[in-house]
Amino acid sequence: MIELKIIALGMPGPLELGIILAIVVLFFGVKKLPELGSSFGKSLTEFRKGLKESQDHKDDEEENKENKKENL
Repeated sequence: MIELKIIALGMPGPLELGIILAIVVLFFGVKKLPELGSSFGKSLTEFRKGLKESQDHKDDEEENKENKKENL
């Protein structure tokens, strides 16, 4: 019979990270890596900022709904 093996997807190990890093270096070159890291960090910061603003906006809307219900 054929056995089906379940592939567990998780965090890549040290070997996989090394292979990914080598491919990135080959693709972009060593000189571009600091620029890529910087732009990735900035975009991650902007993404987190947007999530926080979205959550704050949602919380404000819920608070306004509760205030309207209390005033009725």
